[in-house]
Amino acid sequence: MGRRVSGVGSEHISFPWYCLYVKPHHEKAVANAIRGLGYEEFLPLYEARRRWGNHNRGVQMPLFPTYVFSQFDFSNRLPILRIPGVFEIISFGGRPAPVDPQELDSIRRILAWGRNLGPWPFLTTGDRVRIECGPLRGLEGILESSKGTHRLILSVTLLQRSVAVEVGRESIRPLDQRPRLPSLGAEWRPPPGDAHAA
Repeated sequence: MGRRVSGVGSEHISFPWYCLYVKPHHEKAVANAIRGLGYEEFLPLYEARRRWGNHNRGVQMPLFPTYVFSQFDFSNRLPILRIPGVFEIISFGGRPAPVDPQELDSIRRILAWGRNLGPWPFLTTGDRVRIECGPLRGLEGILESSKGTHRLILSVTLLQRSVAVEVGRESIRPLDQRPRLPSLGAEWRPPPGDAHAA
């Protein structure tokens, strides 16, 4: 991940990543403008299928609509805020709220992998797992399973938004030390007397 930062004498300084709240459908224009100013930007996109006439077409859509990520010195934020379509920098209690760089790195990795990914309802509970092999090895998230399909849910906590990517059962290892991996199969049930049984 690049850490280029614009500005005289700042080439080797690594500033935090922030999230910009932007006008709907202006995400790509804002990202292009940020790049044009010499700042780092990150606009996660995924391919959605849209019907045009009698045909289905793949369209690049934002994973997090109305949000664009950028890396800059908050004290020099005015050029960013002047970009048409930018409403504000996400803050809490009047203080800027940097984005967790590890969460952004995880999103970058699944985008680079590029298979069966898309937005997902925000999750904070569930079986936490780690991918043990393949291009996504080392990523951690929440497991969601349905009709034989297993998805790793990655979240951007600041936005309360999640992304899902399909993964193979053989690549998953639960982070919980209890033997819960069989719960991926519908046939598994907690043994009698298990304190975690429903």
